[in-house]
Amino acid sequence: MIGRLLGIDPGEKRIGLAVSDAMGVAARELQIRPRRGNAEDFAAIRYIAEEHAIAGIVVGVPINPNAPEGIRTQADAVREWISEMRRAIPLPIAEVSEYLTSQEARRLAQARKRHPREPVDDLAARIILQSFLDALSYGNATFPPSATHE
Repeated sequence: MIGRLLGIDPGEKRIGLAVSDAMGVAARELQIRPRRGNAEDFAAIRYIAEEHAIAGIVVGVPINPNAPEGIRTQADAVREWISEMRRAIPLPIAEVSEYLTSQEARRLAQARKRHPREPVDDLAARIILQSFLDALSYGNATFPPSATHE
């Protein structure tokens, strides 16, 4: 394992954050941050990464297999955001599909008796990160080396 990872679910209004344990076995939700603009968002993420001794970041990309070709999607916007984050934060960043994680996060929130209107971005980040950790443990994913910054 490469160390503790930070999972991110970047939404239009909020950013959900989750963190793994040092062994890379389990993810837990960390917090939900309101979007404040890329510079402030990246500074906050960098601070959290330093505070938790993060070795790498896993970002969920909303890939919709049913999206029509040639139309700008939310996935395109998130990939642009990730590209900017790579210039602002000196950590390796893995992109993973977050298709249907919001529905899974809502089910998890309901099971935990969260209020239906309460945001679930932190739970979505946890699901994204846990899926990546599981894929790593089974050899179905790799983490990019830190030299992959743009």
